[in-house]
Amino acid sequence: MKHTIFNKTRLALSVSMILGTTAALPVFAEEVEKEKENEIEVIEIKGIRGSLVKSMDIKRLNHGVVDAISAEEMGKFPDTNLAESLQRIPGVAISRSNGEGSQITVRGFGPDFNLITLNGRQMPGTGNTRSYNLENVSPNGVSELTVMKTARAELPSGGLGAVVDIKTARPFDNAGFNFSVTGKALADTSNKVGSDVTPEISFLISDTFADDMIGVGVNYSYQERDWQEQRAGIGGWKADLAFGNATGDNAIDRRSGGCNVENDTFDDDHPDKIAGCHHYSPQGFGNTIRDAERERTNAQFTIQVAPTDNFVATLDYTYNKTQTANNEMNFGQWFNAGAGINSYEIDENGTVIKFNEAGGDFSLLKRKNTQLVEAESIGINLDWQVTDTIHLSLDYHDSTNSSDDGADTGSKSNPFLIFGLNNLVSKTYDFTSGDIPQQTNYWPDNSVAGDINEIDFTFGRFDTGYGEAGVKQLQLHGEWIPEFDSPLVNVKFGLARTEQEIGGWGAGVAQQGPNTYAGNQDVFPASMFTLKNTDDFLDQFSGGGSNLTTNYYYDYNFDEALTRVTNFFDYMVTDPLGGTTPGKDSEGTVLEETSSAYVQAALYFEVAEMDVDINLGLRYEETDVTSSVQQNVEDQIVWLSTTEWALQFKPGSHNLLDTYGDYSIFLPAIDIKVEIVEDLIARASFGKTMARAPLGNLAGIRSLSPNPKIGARTGRSGNTNLKPFSSVNFDLSLEYYYAEGSYVSLGYFKKDVEDWIEPSLSDVYVEGLNDPYLGPRADQARSDLAAEGINATPEAIFNRIVANGGGTLNAETGQYNIFQNSDDPTLKWEVNQPVNGSERSVGGYEFTMQHLFGESGFGASLSATIVDGDVEFDPKSHEGQPVLNGLSDTRNFQVFYEKYGVSAKITYNWRDSYLIGVGQDQGSSEAPPQFSKEYTSVDASINYDITEQFTVFLEGVNLTNSTEEVYGRYEEQFLRASQYGTRYALGARYTF
Repeated sequence: MKHTIFNKTRLALSVSMILGTTAALPVFAEEVEKEKENEIEVIEIKGIRGSLVKSMDIKRLNHGVVDAISAEEMGKFPDTNLAESLQRIPGVAISRSNGEGSQITVRGFGPDFNLITLNGRQMPGTGNTRSYNLENVSPNGVSELTVMKTARAELPSGGLGAVVDIKTARPFDNAGFNFSVTGKALADTSNKVGSDVTPEISFLISDTFADDMIGVGVNYSYQERDWQEQRAGIGGWKADLAFGNATGDNAIDRRSGGCNVENDTFDDDHPDKIAGCHHYSPQGFGNTIRDAERERTNAQFTIQVAPTDNFVATLDYTYNKTQTANNEMNFGQWFNAGAGINSYEIDENGTVIKFNEAGGDFSLLKRKNTQLVEAESIGINLDWQVTDTIHLSLDYHDSTNSSDDGADTGSKSNPFLIFGLNNLVSKTYDFTSGDIPQQTNYWPDNSVAGDINEIDFTFGRFDTGYGEAGVKQLQLHGEWIPEFDSPLVNVKFGLARTEQEIGGWGAGVAQQGPNTYAGNQDVFPASMFTLKNTDDFLDQFSGGGSNLTTNYYYDYNFDEALTRVTNFFDYMVTDPLGGTTPGKDSEGTVLEETSSAYVQAALYFEVAEMDVDINLGLRYEETDVTSSVQQNVEDQIVWLSTTEWALQFKPGSHNLLDTYGDYSIFLPAIDIKVEIVEDLIARASFGKTMARAPLGNLAGIRSLSPNPKIGARTGRSGNTNLKPFSSVNFDLSLEYYYAEGSYVSLGYFKKDVEDWIEPSLSDVYVEGLNDPYLGPRADQARSDLAAEGINATPEAIFNRIVANGGGTLNAETGQYNIFQNSDDPTLKWEVNQPVNGSERSVGGYEFTMQHLFGESGFGASLSATIVDGDVEFDPKSHEGQPVLNGLSDTRNFQVFYEKYGVSAKITYNWRDSYLIGVGQDQGSSEAPPQFSKEYTSVDASINYDITEQFTVFLEGVNLTNSTEEVYGRYEEQFLRASQYGTRYALGARYTF
C-alpha cells in the first residue's frame, strides 16, 4: 500500500523539504512522499559516510541553526552513549556521571536550560529534576538526534539553550521486514570486585503487513556494567574560620595588603575588615572507593496502522530501567579549625594550603545502597491528510521518570555506618605539591597506622528518597498549503495542553548510635577489620597510589557491621519509613499547567537571483504553578557530642503548605535563509526562548541543615512565584557546502537573558530553635577554661558544660547530650532564597568543518565553540551572583576510514574548565562555587564486515584514562578528583 500523506504542488514539496519540516515534530515523521520503486532507483549510503552526509543534509535543508547525528545503519548509532554523540555537535558540551556522558550543556546553558523530546514529545527530567540523564538511554533504537538551537514557534517551550529531539526507528520508516541484533562483551579496566567482562545485547525488529497497512516494531537493549570509582574529596570550604594561637613560623600568611587572620572577619561591622580579605579552610577530607554494578534495560514497542492513503495512527510504548548497586568505602578526617590549630600556611588568594590540627579521629565510613531509575512513556499519534491542502495531527502522551534511592531490597534505604579511631595526636592537610592533597595522621607512640584494636562505632544513618517527574501532553498540529501561486508556502498552527508535575519525598532517622566513641570495642573486635594499602588508589594522579602519606585504611564488611550494630544498639531504627516515628520527613510537588498556541508561516521567493526562505511564527503560553510541600516541624537543637549536632523535629507533626505562581509569555521567532550563490548559504535568526526555573527554586519549602555544626548553620527556601528565564536570541551563520558530504560553517550567536534567577542570602531566626554554643552554660565554660589556661575549643566547651552539670544523660546511648535551654539565644541560620534579578548576556562563535576525501575512504570533521558572557563567577565576591553553570569552550575532532568492509574512527573531545554550580555540601553559607577542570577524552572504534550482513567490531572509550577534577574559588581549593579507567567492547552485529 502506498501512503501518500502529502499531495503538494511541485514547488510546495520542494520548499517544504528545504524547510526541514520532518525534523521537529512526530506529527511529521511519516510525512515523506514515497515514490514507487519502479519510478526511481534508491541508492542508500550507509556507514560513517552515510551518517555524515545525512546529518549535513538536515543542517542544510532546515531553517534556523540545526545540527543532527544520524544512525549509520539500522541498530547502529555512531557512539555507545547518546551524550557522547552529542558532544561532537558544535556548541554542545557534556557532563559525566560514573565516567560516561550524562547531561548536555548547549552554548553554555546547562541541563536545566535544554529540553529533551522523544519523537517530538516533551520528556520529563530524571527523578526530581528537569535534567534528563542520557546515560540511561541505549542508542541502539535511536535513528537520529536533532539539536535545534534557534527559536521555532512549533517547538515545545523550555529549551532556552536548545531543543534536542531523540527520534526512534518506526516500522513505516523502512517498509518490509527489518532485523538487527548486536552482542557485546564489555570490559571496564577500573573494575576490581565485579565481573571483568559483562554482557550487552540489543535487537531491533520491524515488519509491515497487509500491503503495508500495518506496521509493528520492537527494539530492546540490555546491558550490565561493573566498575570502580576512586575519589579523593573535601566536603566544602569555610570562610574566615578561627585559627587559634599559632604564631611566627607556624603562621605563614602570603596575602598582601595588610591581610592577616586577625583582620579577617565575616562581620560587616568589624572596623578592621579589609574588602576581599578572606581566608578559606577545608572542612573534612575523605578518600572514597566505590564499587558499582549497573543493569540497564531499554525497550520500545510501536504499532502503526494506515487504513487509508491519508491517515496513519501510531501507538508506542517506551520503557527504560537502570539499577545501580553501590558499595562504598570512605576514610578520612573532619577538620574543626579553631583553637586546635598548631600551624598553618595561607597562599596569596587566602586559601589554606597546609595546616596541622591537634586531636581528632580517623573516620571509616561504609555505605551500601541501590538506586533505581525508571522511565515510561505511552503515546498515540493520529496523522490525517484531510485534503490536498490541509493536514492535521493529534498527539498525546503520558510519560514519567522516577529515581528511587532506597531500591535495595534488604535495607530499603541509603544507609551508612561510621567507625573510627579517636586518638590522633594531630593531623596535617597539605596541598603544596601534587594533584591531590595529602593527609597525614600522627598517632600515639609514633604508631604507623593506629591500633586496630581501638576501632569503635560512632553512629549510622538510614535515609531514603524518591523523586518523580511526569508530563501529560496533548498537542494538536495543523498545516495549510495554499493552492495558489504566491510566496506563501504554508501556514502551521497548533494548540497544546501540558501538565508537568515534579516532586519527591525524603525520609530518614536522626543519626543513631552513641554519637561518640563509647568504648564498645568488645562488640566490634579487631577481626572485623582488615588493614589495606592504597598502592593502586588514585594512581593516575601525581601524589596518589603508594605516594599518599596516609597510604592505608581499615576495611570492613557492611553487612556484618550492620548486624553487630543493630544487635547491640537495639533501639536503632533501620527502616526510614518505619520505627517509632514512621513516615516521610518531607514531601513536595510542583505542578505546572501550561496552555499554549502558535502560528507559523513559511515564505519562499527570489531576490536578485538569490533563493530566500523565511520562517516566522509566534507562540503564546500561560502557565499556572502550584507548589505543595509537607515537611517536619522543627523542634529543638541538640549538641550530641564533642563533634556532632542535630536539629530534631517534632514527632508525627507536619505542615502542609501550598504556594502559587503564574506567568504568561510571548515567544516570537523568525528565520531567514539566503542562498547567496549555489551551495553558499547565509542565515539570520531572531527569536525568544525560555527555560523554567529549577524545581528546587520553585518548591515553597524551607530546609535547614539537619547537622548544625559550628559554621554549618545554613539553609535554603524556595520561591514559587519565580518567572522563567527568557532569552532574546540573535544568530548569524555562513555555510559553504562545497562537495558531497563536505562543508564548512561559521556562526555567531548572542543570548540576552531576562529575569535571571539569582540567590539572595539573608539571616533567619526560627523561634524555638536556640543555640547552646552561645548560651550562658557555654559562656561559663569559656570563663572556666580561660581561668585554667585551656584553649576554648568546641570539644573543651562541650566537656566543661557536661562537667558543670549542663548535660543530659541519654539512657539509650549512655552518653551525655546538651539540649538547648530557653535562656540560650535564638540560633542564626544563613538562608538562601532565589529571586528574579537582572539581565545577563551570553555570546559566542561556532565553527564546523567536515570533509570527505573523495573516494579514498578517509574523512574528518572538526568543530569548536568559543563562548563568553557576564555570568561568570567572581571568586573574590561573597555576595550572591547571577552565574551560568556550564559555560565553557569546547573542541572536537574526528577522523575516520571506511572502505573495503573496514570502518575505523578515532574521536578527540576537549572541554575547558567550567562552573558546575554554586554551593558545597559543607561549604560556607555564601554558596561557594564548584568548578570542573578541563577534560579531554579519546575514543576509537573499528568495524569489519565479514559479510554484507555480519560485522565484528572493537570499541574503546576514554583510551587516555582521563581523570576528573573539581575545585572551589581557586584551583588550590581542592574539592574532588576521580578516576574511572578505560572501557572496551568487543562485539558482533547481524543485520537483515
